[in-house]
Amino acid sequence: MIIKVVDNLFDPLDEIRASETELVTRRSKIGASSFFVGTMRDFNEGDSVQSMFLEHYSGMTEKRLEEIAVLAKTKWSLDWVTIVHRIGQIHPAEPIVLVATWSAHRAQAFDSCRSIMEQLKSTAPFWKKESTNDGTRWVKNNTAGYSEND
Repeated sequence: MIIKVVDNLFDPLDEIRASETELVTRRSKIGASSFFVGTMRDFNEGDSVQSMFLEHYSGMTEKRLEEIAVLAKTKWSLDWVTIVHRIGQIHPAEPIVLVATWSAHRAQAFDSCRSIMEQLKSTAPFWKKESTNDGTRWVKNNTAGYSEND
């Protein structure tokens, strides 16, 4: 399992390759992987956004991400979970988050990846401050997510 909060630009494919390297000895037991990469948009709430500053609660954020990953590993019998999340100054088109899961079967990989992302968005302590043409503002609500009932 890899859980990282980073304050610099990261390459999601490099992070996936690093996880694949960790899995090399048991790769024959893994039949599926699922990856989600969230990137910054240049708009929100109908306004143009030039950049965003993403803050976190050091120590608590990493602990919550680890709790989410451990729960997912248990619930879906995952072989591996990788979560990488940016903090600091972020610009449009840059990656903010990578969630990746590996399992024996595709359903577990798909479902766990989405669930991890939704839990991260709703329970991990991150705060976003956007820079728009009219100044800066704190983002009060995340965009609507997925419900397991959908």
